[in-house]
Amino acid sequence: MKAAIIVLIVVAVQYGAAQKQYTNKFDNVDVDGVLSNNRILTNYIKCLMDKGPCTPEGRELKKLLPDALQTDCSKCTDTQRKNSQKVINFLRVNRPGEWKLLLDKYDSRGVYRSKYEKQG
Repeated sequence: MKAAIIVLIVVAVQYGAAQKQYTNKFDNVDVDGVLSNNRILTNYIKCLMDKGPCTPEGRELKKLLPDALQTDCSKCTDTQRKNSQKVINFLRVNRPGEWKLLLDKYDSRGVYRSKYEKQG
């Protein structure tokens, strides 16, 4: 999930896709603070799109995002699921161009796209 996506930021900011559950060490990330800070959010998006450098959290997100999408965030904590949905909704409404770019990159075949459209 989280695609998102940055989805996304918190979802895949976990440790190791082979684990039963992603680490919760990033569950306390201030997602609202990231979403309200254009510079920080843009940097995360650039990281995910391979257009800019990544923070350690961004690298983890980028690494685990495909697994989170494929497994419908089954390894996510409740906090990560909630935050992922918040990020997805924010991007769909407030940054639709970048949301589309992220979908094109991480869901190029449109496998997960319809789910996100229904959740909006």
